[in-house]
Amino acid sequence: MGARARKFPFGTGQSRGVMTRITESEIEDAALAWLAGLDYAVVYGPDIGPEGTAPERGSYDEVLLAGRFREALARLNPSLPAETLEEVLRKVRQAETPSLVEENRRLHRYLIAGVPVEVAREDGSMGGDAARLIDFDDIEANDWLAVNQFTVIEGQQNRRPDVVLFVNGLPLAVIELKNPGDENATLDGAFNQFQTYKDEIPSLFRTNAALMTSDGLQARMGSLTANLERFMPWRTVDGAAIAPKGSPELQTVIEGVFEKQRFLTLIRDFTVFGDTGSGVVKIVAGYHQFHAVRRAVASTLRALPRQPGALREDPAPYGLPSVESQPEGDKRIGVIWHTQGSGKSLLMAFYAGQIIAHPAMENPTIVVITDRNDLDDQLYGTFAMCRDLLR
Repeated sequence: MGARARKFPFGTGQSRGVMTRITESEIEDAALAWLAGLDYAVVYGPDIGPEGTAPERGSYDEVLLAGRFREALARLNPSLPAETLEEVLRKVRQAETPSLVEENRRLHRYLIAGVPVEVAREDGSMGGDAARLIDFDDIEANDWLAVNQFTVIEGQQNRRPDVVLFVNGLPLAVIELKNPGDENATLDGAFNQFQTYKDEIPSLFRTNAALMTSDGLQARMGSLTANLERFMPWRTVDGAAIAPKGSPELQTVIEGVFEKQRFLTLIRDFTVFGDTGSGVVKIVAGYHQFHAVRRAVASTLRALPRQPGALREDPAPYGLPSVESQPEGDKRIGVIWHTQGSGKSLLMAFYAGQIIAHPAMENPTIVVITDRNDLDDQLYGTFAMCRDLLR
């Protein structure tokens, strides 16, 4: 491993004032250690640079690791000829619009549905196909890599994000870390750093799925278009327990978001783009929406007649009837209790998308009942925005 991985040097309940001896490099090493614990390969950015000991980039303006990308394409698309796969590489590399957000939207579709290609059939005619960029079903069929100190030179700008996460050679996440002992190195500063990166090295963010900031104690996650207010905590690893307030959040966010299966699920099933009056926004579910939907889907499958399966979490500790007393096939899915401003309309759309796509549901009809006319309009707008999920 190119970067030394250390145990995180401070624990629960410590404040910024007592962390003055902790350096940014130590936080970076801890983040890399947690990623390695999730079975990401970890390399030091200069080592794979054009002048490194194991170069994977021809120049510093190359943000896609072409060797890894080609290997993944061949592995995931064994029936497609080499020349077609080279065309896929060209489509991913070549921008079609000057708008970073529109490019991100286009490439997000490629990540989810594959890259449309034409291939010759045995009878000599041409037919349509799609080249997979990611295997969402077999996570180990993908190449997982974390790189620290990844220098990007674009135009006259030279920038070096702290940690970049690659899947099959595609940069899908960027992590920006700040020194908790420096009063001027804040989450706001990390957020502003991302805005600079997007302006000066936008190529790194064309395939981006998540941005994360941390000062060692606090950590926040946001989408490509999220404003500072929308960089939110991710308070649980597996959805079963909420991390105590005041505890360092970096490990929780890394293990909660970037665990391989959760990360791919977040990309495929919990990411939407919406057109607003001020432009396109990208929305990624919060931890409460992500885990509530997954549990609601599990409960739905349990309640479905003749559908085997069970909830992971028994309601009994919450004073509710135990799952053990709820027979399978009873058609009683359950209730999700929302607070105001929690994003319940989006949660409903995410849930609908999961239910529609699940083969056990056999293409169901979903009925939404409201008690106010303004909710009709709100839900219609939300579901229209999420139409790509309702596939």
